[in-house]
Amino acid sequence: MKLPQRHNVYVIELSKDVLKKRRFLRANPDYKDGLPCVYVGMTGLDPDVRFDKHKAGIQSNRFVKDYGLHLMPELYHEFNPMPYEDARYMEVDLAIRLRQSGYGVWQA
Repeated sequence: MKLPQRHNVYVIELSKDVLKKRRFLRANPDYKDGLPCVYVGMTGLDPDVRFDKHKAGIQSNRFVKDYGLHLMPELYHEFNPMPYEDARYMEVDLAIRLRQSGYGVWQA
């Protein structure tokens, strides 16, 4: 039986102002100046809808609500959609890979 492919990973670019937050900096000791700061998440919704909910404060991550600029589909579109368990794994894996590349990453 094929699992339903209803879930998506997504990446939101955050304003560089997030670098003023100690909590974000502590999570990104190897951040390379000039690379984007991002939030990586997963959802059963369309990523555009999920971004709008973050910005509206609905089940929102504080960094996205305060510093979220826009989605970065070039970093995730090739993976979507996928089954729930795959999306859970991919959210963490993508965050790790971006952080290892020098991005500032928040993943809740």
